[in-house]
Amino acid sequence: MSDLDQFRTEVRAWLEENCPAEMREPVRGDDDVCWGRRNWKFKNEAQKLWLDRCVAKGYTVPDWPKAYGGAGLSAAETKILRQEMARINARPPLSSFGIWMLGPALLHFGTEEQKVHYLGQIARGEIRWCQGYSEPGSGSDLVSLQTYGEDKGDHWVVNGQKIWTSYADKCDWIFCLVRTDKTNKYQGISFLLFDMETPGVTTKPIKLISGNSPFCETFFDNVVVPKHQIVGELNRGWDVAKYLLGHEREMISGGGLGDGAPSLGAQLKNSIGTNGLGQLDDGILRAELAQFDVDALAFKAMAERFGDEMKAGKGHPAQPNMMKYAGTELNKRRHELVMAGNGSDALEWESEASKGGAKARNWLRTKANSIEGGTSEVMLNVISKRILDLPGA
Repeated sequence: MSDLDQFRTEVRAWLEENCPAEMREPVRGDDDVCWGRRNWKFKNEAQKLWLDRCVAKGYTVPDWPKAYGGAGLSAAETKILRQEMARINARPPLSSFGIWMLGPALLHFGTEEQKVHYLGQIARGEIRWCQGYSEPGSGSDLVSLQTYGEDKGDHWVVNGQKIWTSYADKCDWIFCLVRTDKTNKYQGISFLLFDMETPGVTTKPIKLISGNSPFCETFFDNVVVPKHQIVGELNRGWDVAKYLLGHEREMISGGGLGDGAPSLGAQLKNSIGTNGLGQLDDGILRAELAQFDVDALAFKAMAERFGDEMKAGKGHPAQPNMMKYAGTELNKRRHELVMAGNGSDALEWESEASKGGAKARNWLRTKANSIEGGTSEVMLNVISKRILDLPGA
C-alpha cells in the first residue's frame, strides 16, 4: 500500500468516527454554514463539534503549515481529504473569507509575526473578515480608489467609503485597500488590516433585489490604523490585492458547484416527476439538466487542473479570470434550471414551505455573480488579451 493509500484509509476512518450525522446533509440555508465563533450562533451542537474536531486536526485549512493552524498536508493529501469529505457529503467545517482570500495573501506577503498572530485565529474560526475593496466610484477600475490614509508617524488616519462589503455588519476585522500616496495611481495603495470596532468605522446594510442584505456600505471617519497592520510593502498594496483577487475569483467561480453534491437532475426529480422508465418526465428539461451536469463535471476537472498548476507555479496569471467567468455562467445556469424545474412553486416568496422563497431569492442573488470579484466584461477582456492574444480595440 502506498503512502497516499494509507493516508486515504486513515482519513476515511477518522471521518467516519468524527463527522456527525447532521453534518453529512446538504446545506439548505445560511444557518447551515458555519462562519466561526464570534458574531455567530451555532445552529446545533453537531455544528460546533464538527468545527472543534476539524480545528484540532488542522482540517479547516489542511494545506496550511501546522505552525499556523493547518494540518501541513501536501497538495495530494489535501485532495484526498476533500474527496473523502465529499464521499460522505460532509459540510465544510468552517466558511471564511479569511480562509479563501486573506489567508493565502498573508502566507505569501505577511511577516512572520502577522502569520502567527492572524492565521491561527482564522483557522480556529475566532476572527471573521470582510473585504474593503470596491468604492462608489471605483468598482471595475479599482485602482482609482480614493479612501485615504494620512501618515501620522506611528499610525494612519483613514477616511473614505467602501461599498458592496460582504457581511461587514457581522465581521470582526477588515482587510482594506487604502490610498497612501495620491501621486501614484498603482504604486500608491497599501493593504491594511484593522478591527471593525475601531472608532470611526460604521456600516449600513444594502437591501438587494432578493430581499436579503448580505452587502453593506462601510464608512471610515478618522479611523486610526497602527503601522504594523500593513501587509506587504508601503504603497505596494496593489500587488497583494491582485494576488488575493485570484483566490477570490476561484472562490466565486465554485459557488454552488461543490464536490459531492447530487446531480441537478437528481435534485429536481421530485419536482419534475418521472415517466415509466424512471426518467425525468420533461424531455427538453431532462436534456438541459444532463448538459448542465456534464458541464459542471468539466468545470470541476478544469478547476482541479488549474489549481494544481497554480500551486506548482506553472499556471497562467489569467486562469482565475477564466474560472471566474466560466463558474459565474455555470452557477447562473444552475439556478435558472432550478427555477424551471420547480415551475410556479419556485416563484413563491414568503411561506415556510418555500423557506422564505429560498429558490427565487437564490436565483436573484446569482445576478450579482457577474459583477462581484470583477465584472464578466472585464474578465472577458482579460481572457481575450492575455490568453487568446487578441488585439485591443
